[in-house]
Amino acid sequence: MKINIDKNVVELLPENDRETTSLESLWRMVISCAADNKRLNPIGEYVPMKENLARFVIEEVAGTTTYTEDNAAEECTVICSICHKYMNLNEGDLMPLCCGIPMAMAE
Repeated sequence: MKINIDKNVVELLPENDRETTSLESLWRMVISCAADNKRLNPIGEYVPMKENLARFVIEEVAGTTTYTEDNAAEECTVICSICHKYMNLNEGDLMPLCCGIPMAMAE
């Protein structure tokens, strides 16, 4: 993903289909036609030498974990394709939802 900054305007340019899908999901979560748009607020710190990862929370989007009715077939790690949050699951654990979609097994 390319990020361009021009004064107070930030442009996000996806470089592959997965990034395009993630950006579209983010756009739909943040933009509202019927109400106020949501804001991204930073979480923690961004120190590239320590960890090259920046995290943000989307205001007014529930952060509590909900689950599907599916169970993990084996011990695994699942990841959200939108916010990249991950969870380790044991065999038989319920599969979690994150950002409104089921989390997927990490590759």
